[in-house]
Parts: sequence; C-alpha cells; structure tokens
Amino acid sequence: MKPVKNHRGYLMLLAIVFGAVFLTVFGGLSMYVLSENKLQSKNASSAEAFSLAEAGLEYYRWFLAHYPNDIQNGTGVPGPYVLTYDDPEGGQAGTITLSVNGNTACGQTTSVDIQSVGSPTSAPAVSRTLRARYARPSVGTYSYILNDSVWAGSDRVILGPYHSNGGIRMDGTANSPVTSSLSTWNCTSSYGCSPSQPSAPGVVGSGPNQTLWSYPKPQVDFSAISADFGSLKTLAQASGVYYPRFSTGTATTSASYWNGYHITFNSNGTMTVNRVSATTQLQVTPVNSSEWNTDRALIATEAFYETRTIPATCGLIFVEDNVWVDGTVPSKITLVAANIVNAGIAPNAYLRNNLQYGAYDGTDGLTLIAENNVLVAPNAPTNTTLNGIFIAQTGAFGRNLYLNNSRSDCHSTHEPKGTLTILGTTVSNKRTGTKWMNGCGSGDDAGFQTRIDSYDRRIATDPPPFTPVVSTDYQFVDWKEE
Repeated sequence: MKPVKNHRGYLMLLAIVFGAVFLTVFGGLSMYVLSENKLQSKNASSAEAFSLAEAGLEYYRWFLAHYPNDIQNGTGVPGPYVLTYDDPEGGQAGTITLSVNGNTACGQTTSVDIQSVGSPTSAPAVSRTLRARYARPSVGTYSYILNDSVWAGSDRVILGPYHSNGGIRMDGTANSPVTSSLSTWNCTSSYGCSPSQPSAPGVVGSGPNQTLWSYPKPQVDFSAISADFGSLKTLAQASGVYYPRFSTGTATTSASYWNGYHITFNSNGTMTVNRVSATTQLQVTPVNSSEWNTDRALIATEAFYETRTIPATCGLIFVEDNVWVDGTVPSKITLVAANIVNAGIAPNAYLRNNLQYGAYDGTDGLTLIAENNVLVAPNAPTNTTLNGIFIAQTGAFGRNLYLNNSRSDCHSTHEPKGTLTILGTTVSNKRTGTKWMNGCGSGDDAGFQTRIDSYDRRIATDPPPFTPVVSTDYQFVDWKEE
C-alpha cells in the first residue's frame, strides 16, 4: 500500500506566491490611480489658477479703460493688490495678486505693465503668473506702412507685416502678411507692369508666399499716426533736448535753407552734435517726385557744436531743422526733425552712416520722425545697416538717384550701392525707393542692389517714447506667462 502525499504545504506556497503577485499588481494599480488622480487634481488647480490670473489682467484692463491714469487700483498707494474672486455659484474661487507699474518718459505714462498671480481656494499652494503690457499698438508692429502705391523688387526680403494704402507690386520675398487697402489699382510700367494693368489686384506680382497677400484691408489713417510736433517740442524743451533752427531763409533754392545739425549717437549715453553750415548740391532723380531735381544731402562744411548727455528720463530730441544722423544708439530715443515756427518749412532727416543699437535686448531703440523726407545720404556706406523706426510724415523714405552733370548715367562716386539692411519699421507718406531699375544705364541698376527688411519684435512691443500709434484704443501689446 502506497503512502498518501500531503499537498497542503504545496497549495499554501502557491497561495502565498499568487497572493503576493496580486497584492503587488493591485498596489501598483492603486498607486497609478492615485497618482493620476493627484495629477488630474493638480492640472485642474493649475488651470483654475491660470483662469484667475487671466481674470486679473482683464480686470485691470477694464479698470484702466475707466481710469486711464490710475496705476494704483484706486487706493492711492503702491501695490501689490490682493483681490478675491467669487464663484458665481457661491463661495470664493480664489485670490488674484496684482502688481502694476507704469512706464514713463518725459513725465508722461507711455505704457503699463501688469503682473497677475492667480491662486485657487481649493489649492492655495498652486499659482500661475501672467504678465502683460497695456498700451496703444505702435507703427513698430509693421515692417512697412505706406500711404502710396509701391513696387517691392525681386531682391527684397521682408519679414514683418507690409501694408500700403495704395496698390502693391510684390516681386520680393515677404514672409508675413502683405495687405493693400485697394481692391484694384492702375499698375503702370513705373511699378514693373508691362503692359500696364488698369485694374490690377490690390497686391500683384511674382513674389512667393502669395497666400499671405490680402486686399482690400482697412486703411492706416496717416493723419491719426502723425506726430503732434507742438507737444513734442514743448516736452523736449522742458525735459529732453531741443535745438533751434540753424538754417536761414525760406526758399528751397537757397543754399542756406539746407543747413542744420549732424548728430552722432555714442554708446556711452552721449551724442556729438555738429552744426552743418554748407552742403553740396548734386543732381538727382528724387525719390519724392514732387520735389526739385537737385539734392543737398551731402555735407560740405560742419563744425563741432557740443557733446550732450542724453537725459535718462526723457529720450526726446527735437531739432527744428534738417538733421543728419548716425552712430550707436545707447538708449530709447525719439528724434524729431520738424519746424513749427516758420510756415512752409518742412525739414528732412538724412541717414548719413550706419545707425545701430548698443544692445539688442530691447533696452535700446530709435524712432526718427521727419516732417518731410527720411533719406539715405549719397555717401552712406556701400553696405548700410539701419536700426530704428523711420517715419517720413509728409514726404518719402528712400534714396535719390545720383547722376552726373549730363544726367546720362550714374555718378561714379555715389552709385551703385550694395546691401541695405533695415531692422525696424519704415513709415512713408509717399512712394519709397532705394533702388533704381536701369538707373546706371545699359541695364545696370542704381541704388542698393539688395534690400533686407525685418521688423524688430522687441521694439514693436516696447518702442521709444511717443512713437506714433496705429490705433487709439489701448490693448495688450505683449502677453506672456512667467
């Protein structure tokens, strides 16, 4: 008779092994479920905190719309300000902590920075922080704004919105929206259309990225973006820098009419100022077609006047005369060339040499406003770099075509040029031009052979003081999470 085996120990071992496996799996699953639940709760709290922070920004935008000069939340004391946000269904949803700082120039608020921190009642340790700048959007949000029809040649590379109140012939490479205010326009041979197109689309041409072209779009109101020269002069005299007219006479045919000031910006926060007492007359085809065919952008005689420290709290310079500009811009500066004393006199600004920033982190910037033209001088470098927002309020931005005395071909000294690189914005009331097709005769072009334009993102959201705006409505021009 065979002995009977005892299986109880074996079954007990199997039960222990499978029990351990089950407990391990169940424990892992439980931990996963708990972790997912915590993550979901955390995400929900984070989303709630974000909504609260956003509500804080919207609240202060509403507050400033009703009390535009109050950056102390009606309390009369500096912040931060802690606000409670009530749940419409009852109870308190959370808290909002606001910090508000006004940016000023020449004693006037130019923009408001708002920081909003949201934290829900259900999870006080969770918070989200948003920061926004509240201001009127400036012309710096564009690469080009034009009040006339224009031809952008095939050599052009344009980064940033490009708008014209007239028609646009776009043969260049534009990597941002290209907009015209016209449904149709008369594109003639002057704009590269051969034969002429009496009813050309608002934007026409052979450039790539045509899905970015659109028309008709609302006009940019040039009267609205015009600078208030009277107010700017008063502010400059009180807190900034002011230079009276050095030129004499009122007739543009008089040599003394074309004198003025030569300003060179220095990286140490100063500017060197020379007075220009004589200029050289050159024959041109003017970029501003309404003007005469001679030009006095070339300085013949100048003498040192002073070295001036640019006020840190008011980077506004008002010159009641023609001005030549170059150098390294050391801070946020607005330079105005305008005359409000002598009726009928509208000064020009000349870009004589490279004009660059000392730093490209948004701390330095230039807005140059001329009552008439902003012109690149004949003796500018072969390859010229210009940083800034350039505004020809009633005239044109560009470079004249410099001819010899027979007017049959290019001036050997001043034509042609190489590459023009602009970082910033061009605003021109009249048609622009920095290259002249067949300007040197025999199929050779004059002016700059290559043009590269890019708007400056940092200056767009934080421009120099009193940069003209494209809307009278205040809005968030910059928004980010910290």
